[in-house]
Amino acid sequence: MSEFHVKRKDLTTVSIIYLNGYLDAHTAPDFEKALQELVDQERVNIVVNLSELTYISSAGLGVFMGFIENIRDKGGDIKLAEPTEKVYRVFDLLGFPVLYEVFKKEEEAINKYQTS
Repeated sequence: MSEFHVKRKDLTTVSIIYLNGYLDAHTAPDFEKALQELVDQERVNIVVNLSELTYISSAGLGVFMGFIENIRDKGGDIKLAEPTEKVYRVFDLLGFPVLYEVFKKEEEAINKYQTS
């Protein structure tokens, strides 16, 4: 069983979630819980840093899809930052770059909120 960790860092107006390890059906609830906490706290400007994510399954992708509408309804968004080549290919295959902005660097994603 691969390890999976979710860490959160709050900036003034943006929250960053760091995903680490394997995001699959077993670990997706941890990610869901982290996103739900942000929504409950009205922190809807979210950057998900994918630099340490080694694998994502359809269950993991489903978490993104499950939250994005609610978050955008509240005036927020989920931006993706620093995906590995392998993870990016999965997102790309499923058309995620059309739905989500993907940034090479976390700072770029954070700055995008501050300019919009």
